[in-house]
Amino acid sequence: MPKDAATPPNRPMRPMRADARRNAEKIVAAAGALIAEHGADASLEEVARRAGVGSATLHRHFPSRQALLEAVFKDRVEALCARARDLLTDPDPGHALSTWLRAVGAHAVANRGLGASLMRDADPALGETCHDMITDAGDALLARARAADAVRPGITTTRLLRLVGAIALATEQDSDGPAEADLLLTIAIDGVRAR
Repeated sequence: MPKDAATPPNRPMRPMRADARRNAEKIVAAAGALIAEHGADASLEEVARRAGVGSATLHRHFPSRQALLEAVFKDRVEALCARARDLLTDPDPGHALSTWLRAVGAHAVANRGLGASLMRDADPALGETCHDMITDAGDALLARARAADAVRPGITTTRLLRLVGAIALATEQDSDGPAEADLLLTIAIDGVRAR
């Protein structure tokens, strides 16, 4: 969860009060839903309204649109990585990998312009950190699938993530983008499986 952006850099961080933490979580969840519906340019006033907080509360937690977008993105990446860790116990490593790739696809489709918006103004370290987190999570699942001979030789996590990203980008403007992305991903996953 985001740190209190209003704290000066030289002052030690105090733990966030429970109600403040809940408000920040509600704001991130509302922003995530609106980004999925309307893209990264979703109205901050609508985010505050959906979260059930005032505009001042939103800006106290997230002093800029960029800070809010970064929090949404980081929250989604952490959820993807948690999903990958959960799938490491799936008895079918091939199924675990394809399930996670579908989750990555849903993540990419729901981002609707978030990545492009972040690339313009985000701290480069955020993108690098999130990319490394997702790649590491995928590497663990791919290693299990590879050991079980569930994937073709030459498959890498980077290639899989590029494939999922390309599918999400290609379907972003479709009226039923999530369903189309899932169908294309199903076709792609079939091509990844070992023969």
